[in-house]
Amino acid sequence: MSAAAILILAAGASSRMRGGDKIMEEIAGAPLLTVLTTRALAAGSEVFVALPSADHPRAAALSGLDVTIVPVPDAAEGMARSIACGVAALPVDTSGVMLLPADMPELSQADLTAILRAFAGGMARHVVRGAATDGTAGHPVVFPARCFDDLSALHGDQGARSILNAETDILTVALPAQHALTDLDTPEEWAAWRAKQ
Repeated sequence: MSAAAILILAAGASSRMRGGDKIMEEIAGAPLLTVLTTRALAAGSEVFVALPSADHPRAAALSGLDVTIVPVPDAAEGMARSIACGVAALPVDTSGVMLLPADMPELSQADLTAILRAFAGGMARHVVRGAATDGTAGHPVVFPARCFDDLSALHGDQGARSILNAETDILTVALPAQHALTDLDTPEEWAAWRAKQ
């Protein structure tokens, strides 16, 4: 089996940004999608990026990066469609998939590497989930290949929560501070986060 792949979930509508696009907000001098994808690539895995279409404006943020764009034409149905399309695009011998929401600016290359190492160290059997330093579970989450059929059958906008709730074999990895929990959905949340940087 090949190593776990990373699936960046970037097909959402950013509806709470009131006309803005949270995934294209600038951090560290580049769009968030560019920065997060670069960090994912540096973690050493094959990277797939779910977008509403291959020619979506967000695709410009991936120019020159060695990633596979996964079109999600029915992305409006919810995050489950992005997950299902992403899983369908994976090589058949992939040992697992990291689901990485594209709106989490604090996740670092080191964080992603730590999660992937924990997955590999567990012989690709466990679900591995990032957590805050106080143990609160968050993202990213790596699902082993045994979960691929369930991931492909998801519906709606709850992501993989139902699978996580039913899973008994979850290994959590504490990441620094609030890295595993910080997702920014509104202009106010972005402004508050930037004020702390």
